[in-house]
Amino acid sequence: MLKLKLYNTMSRQVEDFQPIHPPQVGFYACGPTVYDYTHIGHLRKYVMDDVLVRLLKVAGYQVKFVRNITDVGHLVSDGDEGEDKLEKGSRRYKLSAWDLAKKFENYFNHAMAEMNNLAPDVSCRATEHINQQLTMVKTLEKKGYTYVILGDGVYFDTSRLPDYGKLARLRLDKLKAGARITKLAGKKNLTDFALWKFEKPNQKRQMVWSSPWSARSFPGWHIECSAMSSHYLGEQFDIHTGGIDHIAVHHTNEIAQAEAAFGKKPFVKYWVHHNFLQIEGKKMSKSLHNFYTIDEIEMKGYQPMALRLLFLTTHYRSELDFYFENLAGVQKALKRLITDIQAWQKTTSLTLDEIARQSLGDEAKKMKEQFWQKMADDLNTPEAIAMMWRMAKSEELKPAEKLALLLDFDQVLGLRLFELTPEELELKSAVDANSLPAKVKGLLKKRRQAREEKNWQEADRLRDELRKLGYLVEDRPEGEKVKLVGTCLPVGRVGS
Repeated sequence: MLKLKLYNTMSRQVEDFQPIHPPQVGFYACGPTVYDYTHIGHLRKYVMDDVLVRLLKVAGYQVKFVRNITDVGHLVSDGDEGEDKLEKGSRRYKLSAWDLAKKFENYFNHAMAEMNNLAPDVSCRATEHINQQLTMVKTLEKKGYTYVILGDGVYFDTSRLPDYGKLARLRLDKLKAGARITKLAGKKNLTDFALWKFEKPNQKRQMVWSSPWSARSFPGWHIECSAMSSHYLGEQFDIHTGGIDHIAVHHTNEIAQAEAAFGKKPFVKYWVHHNFLQIEGKKMSKSLHNFYTIDEIEMKGYQPMALRLLFLTTHYRSELDFYFENLAGVQKALKRLITDIQAWQKTTSLTLDEIARQSLGDEAKKMKEQFWQKMADDLNTPEAIAMMWRMAKSEELKPAEKLALLLDFDQVLGLRLFELTPEELELKSAVDANSLPAKVKGLLKKRRQAREEKNWQEADRLRDELRKLGYLVEDRPEGEKVKLVGTCLPVGRVGS
């Protein structure tokens, strides 16, 4: 069995991985808030979750992989103020909150499949676990950890927990109200957070449930993850993953409410956090026109496995700066490798199963050991990928040995090395079309007008309507570009 090491955010150290009840491993991943399209920043995090799950399985562990779907309760502010993202998205896309959640959960699952990510053993929606969340809040209430702000919600009193903020190493005496945490009227402490929220007068929320405190109410974001993870994995489990932006608030509050409710420490043994993806040195943003989904990546002529490989070239704890030039280079390199694999396969009559079982020479064994040592050392994918390229170029190995090693490596890399064809990795050239349907031209004209009037909500709505008709609109500095959905071929700039 591989001896794994993981960086634990709680200790700020790389630690030997020793699960609570080996060989079982409880693994919980913070899932998406399904109010909009999954973008490539999200994809990086979920690809690296997938690599970790695959590595644990290769190491011989029996993994129970749970990932949530946040379909209610995630407010636009971490300070328990503002609108629920589902309610806000409902207005924007002119769908019910329930239909909106279904639409973007389906898109998330589509994106996961395109990236070749393994499906979780349990995918749990917050709206389907209201009872578990209410039970946890009532437990905290009985233990004296809560108070009610009239007309607002049930809050967790962080002053009752001496080690509150330990994950983020918060200096509570130094905290000041700011962008991430605000001093809401009625809060006893700046760091107190909502467990359960009440519908405000005239709010008319679509997603509400009856609770002991209000006839029309809904869960707080943090309680969802603690309640669902413990429901499926127990009051203590092994691994919890998420983005680094979750450390200071969301995961800190998960720990507080879970350890207060269960009276057991630690709630999670290993906290694994992923760093951000930036686009050409900038934060991804629709206003900057650098917000890319997997469909948009494919429409530009890139294969999802090239994007996956690009993610693997940077360590999960390091920031990744995304450039299309880099993605193009990775795709060309992957195409060469797939071409070589097909050529090597022609030199042997062995099936893939027979290749996988064949004995390796000393040099091949050495390379195999080095690859897995890199992977086992806190998912050092950059060095593991470098090892893969050195192996592929080696003149000392037989073609059958290279194939055997690539089959072995791809268990954790998940690059579909023996399924892809060179043709799938061909970077296509742009082709202009001379005409568009009258309806599409009319919608484009309306959208152009909406943008000129700075009516961004209407422009986004028209963009979504065009997408339903099979056309993707890109707003670039040099002008508007329209592409056919499902192809990488641009239609070209459309005149006024």
